[in-house]
Amino acid sequence: MNYLAPWWLPDGHSQTIWPALFSRRVRDGKLPFKRERWSSPDADFVDVDRLSATHADAPLLVLFHGLEGSSQSHYSQAFGCVARSKGWAFAVPHFRGCSGELNLAPRAYHSGDHEEIGWLLARFRAEHQGPIFAVGVSLGGNALLRWAGEAQNQAARLVSAVTAISSPLDLTISGHAIGKGFNRHVYTRMFLRSMLPKATSKWEQYPGLFDLQRLRAARDLYEFDDIFTAPLHGFANTKDYWSRASAKPVLASIRVPALAVNALNDPFVPAVGLPTIGEVGSCVTLWQPAQGGHVGFAGAPFPGHVFVLPQAVCEWLCLHIC
Repeated sequence: MNYLAPWWLPDGHSQTIWPALFSRRVRDGKLPFKRERWSSPDADFVDVDRLSATHADAPLLVLFHGLEGSSQSHYSQAFGCVARSKGWAFAVPHFRGCSGELNLAPRAYHSGDHEEIGWLLARFRAEHQGPIFAVGVSLGGNALLRWAGEAQNQAARLVSAVTAISSPLDLTISGHAIGKGFNRHVYTRMFLRSMLPKATSKWEQYPGLFDLQRLRAARDLYEFDDIFTAPLHGFANTKDYWSRASAKPVLASIRVPALAVNALNDPFVPAVGLPTIGEVGSCVTLWQPAQGGHVGFAGAPFPGHVFVLPQAVCEWLCLHIC
């Protein structure tokens, strides 16, 4: 992928923040999502926002959003517009607690949630006639590639191809990067602003589920994951979680066409932690442009739009329609 950022976005931070806040992400007004509520295997629920296809056997594009994302995130809207322009069906299943309503079970979601990815894709496969493509953004992309690596040959029974965008495939390196300097003051604070109240509501739902006083004192994602994310999802601590949930160690096991897109100037997915060709299997394609930021990839003219990457990814996915 050859990508060059507009001149008014000179670095990784501007290429991350501006597209998320100001660039155009829809073409023809608000996307007409229809919401469905699916019951999960553990007696919880997942809300899925969907756009219908032009015909029953058209491809379905399933998008797994990033940390604290939703169907309203700029990248979800842009991918929805591109999928709709192609006549594809489009769906955004929300991770637990991200659809606007607190989930029921004593859990939330995490970067290695490949079991969740698996049952969601199996449900889509059971009801959809045409090809299914899956795209994961940031956290969702790591979970998606983790699933593909764990599923190996079985993944092709559910999807034709998968793509991960700006994903922290080495969670340890990315987790420490987002906790330092400008990243800590801007991105960490942004995430914790929504994550801390949700976690507090989960404690009120299940008193004593974790140490609430420690949670209230958390000032970065390492501390948050150590107190909340890791223990609620079967990990010993943050170190264990970041190690066992990372997708990078299983990339060589993927047996379905997979694309990993990571800008080399992503502020909190450092290039040093990205996979090399020698670390992935023959089914994995790496796009690592010099620019793009974190889920940015804005296109000109001013004030920009965020269709460049969805269009490029969908063109790649079209190569794998079967």
